[in-house]
Amino acid sequence: MAFKPISQKFTDFVIDRDDPRCINCEVCVRQCSYEAHYWDDTKQRVSFDSSKCIGCHRCAAQCPTHCLTIRRNPMEFRENSFWTPTYIKHIYKQGDTGGILLSGTGSPADKPVYWDNLQLDASQVTNPSIDPLREPMELRTYLGSKPDRIEFEEGASGFKLKGEIPPQIKLEYPLMFAAMSFGSINFNLHKAMAQASTELGIVYNTGEGGLHPSLYEYGPNTIVQVASGRFGVHKDYLNAGAAVEIKVGQGAKPGIGGHLPGEKIDEEVSRTRMVPLGSDAISPAPHHDIYSIEDLLQLIYAIKEATRYRVPVSVKIAAVHNAPAIASGIVRAGADIVVIDGFRGGTGAAPTMIRDNVGIPIELALAAVDNRLRDEGIRNHASLVVSGGIRCSADVVKAIALGADAVYIGTAALVSVGCTLCGRCYTGKCPWGIATNEARLKKRQNPDVAAKRLANLIRAWGHEVQEMLGGMGLNSIESLKGNRDKLRAIGLNQVELDILGVKHAGK
Repeated sequence: MAFKPISQKFTDFVIDRDDPRCINCEVCVRQCSYEAHYWDDTKQRVSFDSSKCIGCHRCAAQCPTHCLTIRRNPMEFRENSFWTPTYIKHIYKQGDTGGILLSGTGSPADKPVYWDNLQLDASQVTNPSIDPLREPMELRTYLGSKPDRIEFEEGASGFKLKGEIPPQIKLEYPLMFAAMSFGSINFNLHKAMAQASTELGIVYNTGEGGLHPSLYEYGPNTIVQVASGRFGVHKDYLNAGAAVEIKVGQGAKPGIGGHLPGEKIDEEVSRTRMVPLGSDAISPAPHHDIYSIEDLLQLIYAIKEATRYRVPVSVKIAAVHNAPAIASGIVRAGADIVVIDGFRGGTGAAPTMIRDNVGIPIELALAAVDNRLRDEGIRNHASLVVSGGIRCSADVVKAIALGADAVYIGTAALVSVGCTLCGRCYTGKCPWGIATNEARLKKRQNPDVAAKRLANLIRAWGHEVQEMLGGMGLNSIESLKGNRDKLRAIGLNQVELDILGVKHAGK
């Protein structure tokens, strides 16, 4: 008896074609990487199959006569507040395939977004605001371990610093492009991030896929990552960047490793990652040389030795309930930067159940970690960077007020170059040429154009950050760091207020 997939009968999207306006040019056929549009030889015209549509809107955006509309399927399941359509469709799909559910981008789960419950304070009369257009506003920040005190000595040419400051990353904006590995996104996007970072005076992160040889020239604006799979890691790679990041965990999938499907590993990715062409690149859940803080300490100092103590070493963890204790151990193990990634972090591929149900919001984790490090008197020994759910410049300002030194942006960066969050990154068929290595598709991203859009995004956010700082009566990002008096909460309970360390609005 033929096996007929049930899940294909309940499509998420419906393609509407205005036939009188359609000129059968087949642009939609060429643009759709999922073959939802096709040429029908019998009817001698373009036709479509809505069951294959993922809602990326590529066809509608490229249609020369604007005859296409992609909309949600209006067909509804019987109302049930417990058995929602999402869970029903998941079960249908697993009944069809017998496999785990995979998802890309960040979690769409309807859970609290604490950024939206925090409001920024503003200056008025007794503490006047600052005009960011006419007065200097300092956004520059430095990432790395800071000494407990600074001493100067007077010499023939004036005062100079006694001793040495540990290595730092200099950022002209408190923003960086997050770790997105070569393979999960293609070379064009890596080059675009490298170019934009160099132009802006910030850095981007290679992710766990190594660094393409042609991008070594952008090393001063690159953070190279060491993950559990050790893909692409060698001595020259470690010495290529402005910092080295040890990835222990990731917000979208805490407690598990990574998986880059073999169909996304072409010759360039194979060579850079040092894995066989077309084979799956699977990074294990743990580092097999890290089973304690003492083991982590050994790796941190092995990397510092390999890089001759020239660059800071960062450790990235997922936001989980015991993140403060973990962060304390990481700082005491010698890390110069601690990165915390929240559960809304993006991903090229993650099990759907883990993406949506494991980890905690970055706002709570950040506040808790900052409090723990301050209470222990070691907050200055490492910088704090957060990622996983930064959508706009206001989120950046609120994160810094909660204690972050800087933030990573990943999904927002991809959206700026065209991503529509269709969530099918793991298929390697990205219609916008981002999460794909297919020659035909990746050409849709021009690295120079993408770099310009990325730079525009950072500059725009930078201007908005300056305006918000001025409105609070501050003229530097350093004055905002950990300054929770500049935040007020709306609609949060006392437990949440205590964790965040902020007062309720009106208090």
